[in-house]
Amino acid sequence: MEPIDFVVTWVDGNDPGWLEEKRNALGMAESSGDSDDSRKRYMDLGTLRYWFRGVERFAPWVRNVYFVTWGHVPDWLDCSNEKLVIMNHRDYIPGQYLPTFNSHTIENNFHRIPGLSERFVYFNDDVFLLQKTEPEDFFVGSRPRDILAFQPVIANEKDHVMPYVFLNNACVLARHFKKREGVLAAPEHYFHIGYPPLYFFYNALELFFPSYTGFFTHHGPSPLRKSTIRHLWEIEYEVLDTTCKHRVRSRGDVSQYLFREWQKLSGEFVPTNIPRDLRHIPITDDRRQREALYRTIAKQKAKYLCLFEQYTPDPRKEERIRRALCRAFEEALPEPSSFEKTFGKA
Repeated sequence: MEPIDFVVTWVDGNDPGWLEEKRNALGMAESSGDSDDSRKRYMDLGTLRYWFRGVERFAPWVRNVYFVTWGHVPDWLDCSNEKLVIMNHRDYIPGQYLPTFNSHTIENNFHRIPGLSERFVYFNDDVFLLQKTEPEDFFVGSRPRDILAFQPVIANEKDHVMPYVFLNNACVLARHFKKREGVLAAPEHYFHIGYPPLYFFYNALELFFPSYTGFFTHHGPSPLRKSTIRHLWEIEYEVLDTTCKHRVRSRGDVSQYLFREWQKLSGEFVPTNIPRDLRHIPITDDRRQREALYRTIAKQKAKYLCLFEQYTPDPRKEERIRRALCRAFEEALPEPSSFEKTFGKA
C-alpha cells in the first residue's frame, strides 16, 4: 500500500514581502461583503513548532511532510530535514491563479503537488496531534476514515462567506448524487453503530427532506486522495476554476470539504466516530474558556485539537495569548523535534 503524506499550510501575515504583494494584488480596499480578507485569516500564534513536535512524536510513520507556504519559512525550521518538503505556491498552483491569498485555491490544487502520495492528510496549522496515531486512524487500505452526517447550512450573520461556501459544495454534490437513493443503497454509512447518537438523529430527520440541505463538517485532519481532487477537476472544472480566480475567500467558492463529501457519498470511505477523538476549542476573551483550553493542551486530553478564534483579534492581547498557548504546548511537548534547528543542542 502506498505511504501516507501530511500536508500543512502556513502563512506569516506579518511578512513585509507578503504584505506588499497582497497590497499590490488586492489594493488598499477593505473586504467587500462577499469576500473575507480579515486579519485573523493570516494570524500566526507562534505554535507551529508544536505542530511539528506532535507529528514527530505521535505520527513517526508519516513518509513526508509537505509544508505549503507563500515563500516564507520560520527561521527555526530546519529545511534540510529528510522528511520535509517545502512547497511554494508557485511550485504547484497554475500561474493564472497567482498570487493567491485564498485558502480554497491553495487547497483545491493539492493534487498538483509534485511527489505527493495518493493518500494524504491535510492539516491547517491550527490542528494539532496530542496523542499517538497510526496510519489506520486516517485510512483503511485506500479508503479514508470519516463520518457521513447531514446538517443544514446555518445562516450565520457573523460569517458572510463560509455559509455560502458550504451551500455551494452541497449544490455541486446534488448534481451527482441523490440523497434518499444514497441512504437506501448504503444505510450503514449513515447509521454506523459507532457514530454519536446525535448524528443518527440528524440523518434520520433529514430523510424527511428529499434534497441535500448541507453536511456536517469538522475542522480537523482531512484524509484525502489525489485521485478524488483530480476527478472533481475533470467533471466540475468551471466551479473550481472560478474559485481559484478569487484572490481571497469569496461567496462563490467551493472548499476542500467538497472532496471529502464526494469520497463519502461515493461510498469510498470507512465510517468512523471522528468527534470522539477531535476537540474544537475556541480562543476567546473569556478567562475560564482559555484556562480550559490550556489544560486540554497541557494534559493532552484529545487525540486531535483544533484551535479557532472566536473573537476579533486585539493586538494588545495577542502576545499574552500567544505566550500562554506556547507554555501549555511546552508542557505537553517539551522536546524539540528534528524539524527544528535547535534539535540536539543543549
